[in-house]
Amino acid sequence: MNKYLVGTCAFNEGEKILRVLEGFCDYSLYDVIAVNDGSHDGSFHSVKSHQHLTTIHNETNRGAGYCVRQIIKYAKENGYTAVFFVSGNNKDVPGDLQKLKEGLEEGFDVVQGSRYLPSGVAGGDMPLYRRIATRIHPFLFSLLCRRRITDSTNGFRALRLSLLEDKRINIDQPWLDRYEMEPYLFYKAVTLGYRIKEVPVSKIYPPRCEGQTKMAPVSGWWSILRPLFLLGLGFRK
Repeated sequence: MNKYLVGTCAFNEGEKILRVLEGFCDYSLYDVIAVNDGSHDGSFHSVKSHQHLTTIHNETNRGAGYCVRQIIKYAKENGYTAVFFVSGNNKDVPGDLQKLKEGLEEGFDVVQGSRYLPSGVAGGDMPLYRRIATRIHPFLFSLLCRRRITDSTNGFRALRLSLLEDKRINIDQPWLDRYEMEPYLFYKAVTLGYRIKEVPVSKIYPPRCEGQTKMAPVSGWWSILRPLFLLGLGFRK
C-alpha cells in the first residue's frame, strides 16, 4: 500500500471518469479510490477494483461533499498519510499531481492547485459564468481569511490527513453534503493556521457537448459561497 491516496467521485460522467482513472494510474506513487455517486449511465460498469484501485458505489446521488467524506474516511481507516482530490470529469492533468506531492513533502498541510498563478492554465471551453465566479470566490475568500488565495474553488488539492485530528474541524455536519465541503475544509485550514501552499496547475474544461459541470449557475454557486459567510459570521463551526 502507498502512503498517498488519489480520491475522485463522479455522477453520470460517462467516458470522462474512465479517462480520469486511466490518467491517474501511477500506482508506484499512490493508490486510487473512485466513488460512484449514484450514476445510472453505465460509466462504472467497466471499472474493476484491484490492489491499487478501490471503488465505492452509492445507490443514490448523495453529493460531492458526502463523497469527500467517504474518501477521507476510507483513507483514515487504511492508514494513508494524505489524499489528493481529483475532478471526476477529467479537468485535471495527471502530471500536475507531482507539484502537490512536492508541497506535502516540503511540510505543507494543504497544497492547493491554482489555475490563476503564473504558469497555471485555465483552459478548454470554460463557461463565462464560471470564469467570473472563479474570480469572485477567491476575492471573497481572501477578504474573509485575511490571506491572498488565487483559486479557492479548484478542487484539485492535497490534504494531509493529520489535519482532520483537529477537533475544530468537523466534516460530519450534514450541511456539508453538497459543494460546501471543499470550501469548508480549505477555509478551516487557512483560518486555523495550518501550512498552506498554492501551486500552478492546469484546469482544462471538456467540450460543451460532453457536459462540463453538474454545478448549477445559481444554487451550485451559492453552495460554495455560503460556507464563507456562515463561518465568517460565526453561524457555523
